[in-house]
Amino acid sequence: MQKSVMFRCLAGLIAGVCVLALAVSAQAVRIKDIAAFSGMRSNQLVGYGLVVGLSGTGDKRNSPFTTTSVINMMQRMGVAMDPARFKPTNVAAVMVTAKMSATAKPGSSLDVTVSSVGDATSLLGGILLQTPLKGVDGKVYALAQGPMIIGGYGVAGAAATAQKNVPTVGAIPGGATIERGVPFDFNSQDNLTLHMYSRDFSTTMQVVEQLNSALSGNYARASDAGSIVIDVPPDYRGNLVPLIASVENLEVTPENPAKVVVDEKTGTIVMGRDVRLSRVAVAHGGLNVVVEESAQVSQPGPFSMGQTVVVPETGVDVRQETRQLNIMEGATLQELVDGLNAIGATPMDTISILKNLKALGALYADLEVI
Repeated sequence: MQKSVMFRCLAGLIAGVCVLALAVSAQAVRIKDIAAFSGMRSNQLVGYGLVVGLSGTGDKRNSPFTTTSVINMMQRMGVAMDPARFKPTNVAAVMVTAKMSATAKPGSSLDVTVSSVGDATSLLGGILLQTPLKGVDGKVYALAQGPMIIGGYGVAGAAATAQKNVPTVGAIPGGATIERGVPFDFNSQDNLTLHMYSRDFSTTMQVVEQLNSALSGNYARASDAGSIVIDVPPDYRGNLVPLIASVENLEVTPENPAKVVVDEKTGTIVMGRDVRLSRVAVAHGGLNVVVEESAQVSQPGPFSMGQTVVVPETGVDVRQETRQLNIMEGATLQELVDGLNAIGATPMDTISILKNLKALGALYADLEVI
């Protein structure tokens, strides 16, 4: 019987993925891709409903709220039911969700998502009954109903099951009709607020300068690193759509801080374009200690009256990689990557090296570990 125990000192060769963002030069992007206007947010709607017409794949006795919902619905329709005899295998209780924009008007349609909340095994072939969708204020804003699209299936037998995707979640494209709009008068605004996705002073000032240049006046000003207030020019009062259409397509070059993001769980490393490294010497190697234990059997000779003895045997093997100091200096990201590759660093090795470089103060970037 053999036992092998491996001890590793320092980071070893662990499988991982290293993703490097190698941008040659900064690219101009549209304002609409890095910012959003206030008031244009989506509003979440949710409702509780019933899906009928299932082929025995609905909720079972473990979902009493389904039985209660069906009985209450039938009683409102004038149909008396005995709860003890009702078997809701063709019915499933579901939650219906949708997103409604601030500019949506009554009569327009919304896409809805239908998700089972009971122990139904599949919603395939079901039809959602009329379900009111409410906002956070408790008011009904839309009504949903109709047949669903299921992107999966599930079948089960006595000894085997087969399933593709999630059959307990479905969608109804255009399945909800808006009954009430959000009280928001878009064109009556005297100023607009632009919220930046990334809070960077340099990028925000670029946007302000581009806006003032395009509008031929000092109409835009930054209230902080992530918000820009735009006073509506007189020519656009009461008609903001042309203003926003022209503003959101202006191009700027974002200035993001140098950053390195490390995921130790998967060995993933993402480096930004502006990461720099001062001149340092790096040596990285590993020490392996292998201890092997085995048992040797000592058998006495014939007619010697001896006894069989088990003799333990231990073997120790020490292996140490010999690596020289390497000078690394990264004026560009490519030079930093070449330096890490020169010392044979794996993704997990690179994570350890980056941590030490940051501790030394030689890595000019924000190191974030997730």
